[in-house]
Amino acid sequence: MSRNAESTAFRSALEVIRGVEPRVAEAIGAELADQRESLKLIASENYASPATLLAMGNWLSDKYAEGTVGRRFYAGCQNVDTVEALAAEHARELFGAAHAYVQPHSGIDANLVAFWAILADRVEAPALKRAQARHVNDLTEQDWFALRRELGDQRMLGMSLDTGGHLTHGFRPNISGKMFDQRSYGTDPATGLIDYDRVAEAAREFRPLVLVAGYSAYPRKVNFRIMREIADSVGATFMVDMAHFAGLVAGKVFTGDFDPVPHAHIVTTTTHKSLRGPRGGLVLCGPELADQVDRGCPMVLGGPLPHVMAAKAVALAEARRPDFADYAGRIVDNAQALAEGLLRRGATLVTGGTDNHLVLIDVTGYGLTGRQAEQALLDSGIVTNRNAVPQDPNGAWYTSGIRIGTPALTTRGLGTAEMDTTAELIHTVLSQTGAGANPDGTASKAKYVLDPALADKIGRQASELLAGFPLYPSVDLG
Repeated sequence: MSRNAESTAFRSALEVIRGVEPRVAEAIGAELADQRESLKLIASENYASPATLLAMGNWLSDKYAEGTVGRRFYAGCQNVDTVEALAAEHARELFGAAHAYVQPHSGIDANLVAFWAILADRVEAPALKRAQARHVNDLTEQDWFALRRELGDQRMLGMSLDTGGHLTHGFRPNISGKMFDQRSYGTDPATGLIDYDRVAEAAREFRPLVLVAGYSAYPRKVNFRIMREIADSVGATFMVDMAHFAGLVAGKVFTGDFDPVPHAHIVTTTTHKSLRGPRGGLVLCGPELADQVDRGCPMVLGGPLPHVMAAKAVALAEARRPDFADYAGRIVDNAQALAEGLLRRGATLVTGGTDNHLVLIDVTGYGLTGRQAEQALLDSGIVTNRNAVPQDPNGAWYTSGIRIGTPALTTRGLGTAEMDTTAELIHTVLSQTGAGANPDGTASKAKYVLDPALADKIGRQASELLAGFPLYPSVDLG
């Protein structure tokens, strides 16, 4: 698509929207302006291509399409079948998977589909066979009791939230923590790294039905071969949530023992983050779980979103191009350069560095909580998010850490030299921010003190840094 065509497309779309609700058009335009001007370092965010964005705004949104390709509960789904089949084909080829299910609306939906597919495979299917029943609803209470006594509790072993895991891996307030009797494995307190011997010990003691690997704030690779061996040793289904690092798998930065697809029974991911697609999810698995996964609608999901599946097809097609592998490699180069720049300036990093796309700063060395640091950086034009660190004394709300990542800035074209400048800006803000006090004089975990003149100065420097790397340069809204 030419630059002129992209500008025309987005201008025209906003003009149409403005004719109905101008405040929505204004917010959309403002969001583009904000993203262009901000140093975006949120590890879970990126910039989708104009083609991917445009694929979501069309008539596919009007279709109901419960079911799967060729087996819909509504008529007239031939075009939905086309885009869903294309998205699944691209996903299979990109990741080397036997089966791909592209309907999940989000990462948590993808995980729910995986959880229920595993439970259906491990619990429902044997129960049906035992009772010689055709449907789970035909099972008697005695059938279920006998099966549960044989299999044990529906147990999940996943990475703890404060050491980098995700809330959908059994965190109690999340539905996953209510579906399973859950236990967490953590990291070595001295190194911050996964101790596979301790994971194996926890698995032998707990005997989980599901062993989950994957993370949202762990700055290192995971050896999925070892994790699969641990799962096999206790008869667990091995599931990997690669939502954060899917782009590094797609770009062949993570291969061999660090590519989850050959080792896991089932893999879930989002399609945004490092994969640079639309907000959504997908599930990859082998043929043994394919039928159960394809029951995601109506088992977990309502109607799929055909317009988003179309955007997934576009983004996955983009990820199959040779330049995506170069992009994925630069994500890691940039993250490591950013980590090195922060370390040189005296920052404390969880695990002392990074192997992937993210860096986790322990901001207690600056005398701050994560919430204070997050807001001070935002005031200075640097967008991050607070995050817990291992054994975090401030809990999951205030936290003691800041999580930063490089997928978005790498999309804009920034390189390792710019990462060092970014490290300087971050360090300057954090070192010049002080903890604030509550009205009664007690120390506050939220209030902070930062000279507005310094914040303005850093904001200008961030804008100057970004000026050489325009965002969506082909889009001019006029």
